[in-house]
Amino acid sequence: MDTTCPYCGVGCGVTAKLKDDRIIAVSGAKTHPANLGALCVKGSALHETMGDHGRLLHPSIAGERVDWPTAIDTVASKLTEIRDTYGPNAIAFYLSGQLLTEDYYVANKLAKGFLGTGNVDTNSRLCMSSAVASYKRAFGGDAVPCSYEDLENCDLLVLVGSNAAWTHPVLYRRMMVAKQTNPAMKVVVIDPRRTATCDIADLHLAIAPGSDGFLFMGLLAWLHERGFTDTGYIDQFTEGFERAIAAAKQFSFSETATQLGIDEHSLETFYRWFAETAKTVSFYSQGINQSSSGTDKGNAIINCHLATGRIGKLGAGPFSITGQPNAMGGREVGGLANQLAAHMDYSPENLQTVGEFWGTGQLSQQPGLKAVDLFDAVADGTVKAIWIMGTNPVVSLPNADRVRAALEACDTVIVSDCIGRTDTTATANILLPTTSWGEKCGTVTNSERRISRQWAMVTPPGEARHDWWILTQVAAKLGFGEAFPYQHPRDVFVEHAALSGFRNNGKRAFDISALSTLTRQQYDDLKPVQWPVNGEHPNGTARLFGDGRFVTPSGKAQFIAVQPRGPVQFLSEDYPFALNTGRVRDQWHTMTRTARAQRLLNHIDAPFVLIHPNAAEEQGLTEGELAEVSTRHGAVQVRVTLDAGMGLNQLFVPIHWSDRYASKARVGALLAPITDPHSGQPEFKFNPASIRKIETPLWASLVSDSPLDCSGFINWTLTPLADNRGYCYRVATAGNFDWPDFLRQHGEDVQGCAHFCDSEQGDERFVCYRGTRVRLAIFCHRDQHALPSTDWLKELLGKEIDPSPWQLLAGRNMAQADKGRLICSCFEVGDKQIVQAIAAGACSVKQLGEQLKCGTNCGSCLPELNHLVNQTLKSDAA
Repeated sequence: MDTTCPYCGVGCGVTAKLKDDRIIAVSGAKTHPANLGALCVKGSALHETMGDHGRLLHPSIAGERVDWPTAIDTVASKLTEIRDTYGPNAIAFYLSGQLLTEDYYVANKLAKGFLGTGNVDTNSRLCMSSAVASYKRAFGGDAVPCSYEDLENCDLLVLVGSNAAWTHPVLYRRMMVAKQTNPAMKVVVIDPRRTATCDIADLHLAIAPGSDGFLFMGLLAWLHERGFTDTGYIDQFTEGFERAIAAAKQFSFSETATQLGIDEHSLETFYRWFAETAKTVSFYSQGINQSSSGTDKGNAIINCHLATGRIGKLGAGPFSITGQPNAMGGREVGGLANQLAAHMDYSPENLQTVGEFWGTGQLSQQPGLKAVDLFDAVADGTVKAIWIMGTNPVVSLPNADRVRAALEACDTVIVSDCIGRTDTTATANILLPTTSWGEKCGTVTNSERRISRQWAMVTPPGEARHDWWILTQVAAKLGFGEAFPYQHPRDVFVEHAALSGFRNNGKRAFDISALSTLTRQQYDDLKPVQWPVNGEHPNGTARLFGDGRFVTPSGKAQFIAVQPRGPVQFLSEDYPFALNTGRVRDQWHTMTRTARAQRLLNHIDAPFVLIHPNAAEEQGLTEGELAEVSTRHGAVQVRVTLDAGMGLNQLFVPIHWSDRYASKARVGALLAPITDPHSGQPEFKFNPASIRKIETPLWASLVSDSPLDCSGFINWTLTPLADNRGYCYRVATAGNFDWPDFLRQHGEDVQGCAHFCDSEQGDERFVCYRGTRVRLAIFCHRDQHALPSTDWLKELLGKEIDPSPWQLLAGRNMAQADKGRLICSCFEVGDKQIVQAIAAGACSVKQLGEQLKCGTNCGSCLPELNHLVNQTLKSDAA
């Protein structure tokens, strides 16, 4: 059965294999135009994330299980009480790019249309709201003009602030194949650090963090000075060019290179390639958006495309790639606080249009609070009730400790989620269990404006319900039932489609009104389609604005006179490093889904900090040591990873780990709540930070069939095992840690455990068992490299003790070679296996694939395979 992936904004089609009401395997849907059968490792492991364990199964109030009627009554009465006492803006909704469009639409309609609060925002604020603002300023609407096929038909691909190899691997593979097919194609990667994406780069510009605006302002000036602008296009289809050029010429070419921190030859090369290549795509992501000046950076990029007429043409355009499966759908329905609905803002005309369509006299009359401000309002008590749906803001927002404290003190925190235990559900006094991927039905829109169906394929566990259904029931209890008569997602979708065309007449780019008459069967049969889908484009359209008509009041695109600036925070003696944050290859957001698949933690199983080897040496740090990364707002404790691709004054920490999976690794706690003045998007890419070594007298690896109390350790990280079999921990402890007491606290008879101790080496080991099977094991050592491999440890749990538990104390399988650090998650191939194969004559990635299968499925590991081949062959040659 075909459906759509719930992870990144690529929106891959997925074919699921079903048996006995379970999804037992998945593969890429061969006919879906987004991925054409390809699927990354996260998507390939979707079936491994299913199951009832860890799910939120029943509604609860103040920790007590209740039935659905009681839960609905309580939510409705709380919202009514707060609205009547404090006014509608004392209520807020915080939504998610992982909701389906139908869920999003009902939530937005209920909140803005009938409760009357504008305080409806989404976690998409954190990833693409600057792109929205820049598109809207330039084109008049939030409309991505490009399609994925443009990536394959361009002659110059400029990747800006995007590590696509890890964050959008299916698109990265399409880029890689396109480059192999078109030898003339050039790829430029613009990123302060050297990432896996640089594997396909002809030119890597390692610019200073936060300086992207200077780069593209300089490009605009360079194009104009050398006569590479398209004056005919500018005169006929745009406005504001002279103001933009005047702003762009504030800095000379040499001054621009100095601001960027790169040599003039490399800068000249990039500018010349851009100028001379008509088919150019600028592909940008969080490195641009997650900035205190992200909107201006987006417009600086768009300005260069407008100046050269590279909009709406095959293989050309400014292409912002989204991070979530339905961030676009949320934008379409009005899920951002500064939007009303259907790409309409809060203008008097739009207020009248939406109010009439919804038939309401209670419509919110002004924009609400954006994410950071919204949670500040929760903290100061202005917002008394907040309904959080499908997201984990206690981990993902900046100044995350303040966010948690705000929610813990809030009068009414309603959380709708499919997972029972998250950092955010812990703050809720009303919990509502929702359906998850594979259990719910509706639509999502990907980064190229393609609407695809997501299907319910298995029975939801427990009492989980669809978000749109929960909202509809609450609306009815509030007295708005006539406006929310929905019986099926199709009923919601056709209303959403009708609103997109209501009083549109070409004024708004988003228009799917041709889908507003779909029957239930036609909705079920809906094939992936790119909007607009209307009378002019009944079958959708691949790219926008090719005719030079824009949706601004004048009908012309707008150049924006950007004032370039770097980060608003500055490095200092106390905080000498620029902290960058982002994703890793096999994880997703706060790991509430991906951590349920053990193999997705086999590649990277613990939080870390990347630092240049020379900078690490100056700080007295070595590979694998525990370090504290601090900012003015908080601190995390993570392991050191040396990376020569980092700048000397830069650090990188991943965003994924929460208090569920690590003791002190919520990177949101480090980040300042500084936002872009136009979009409200927070700065995630530049925060002044310091780093210091944490003394760790002893390291230990533990495996247990039940959760362990880790409060006595200096530091810990957790990896859940496959099939809910148990838990694997890596911990740092004091030198005098009392392991026998720890075992007794966890109900173990110490005398009944196999035990080995060498106090001189700090080497102590326990294997505890019940009957003939291991249920808990501890291996402790002063040198963490002397601990057993994680692979062996995971297999130890439940192992038969045969003939004696004492053999297991050796900490390794004498008959099984250590695979090393996992590189290929699909086929579980480690770096030691790869290096051995290279040494035996496999001198290319292709030969490695033929021999070990690595790199032959999703392709996510290809950059690392290339690196290992080059590194090993170079070492051998030396």
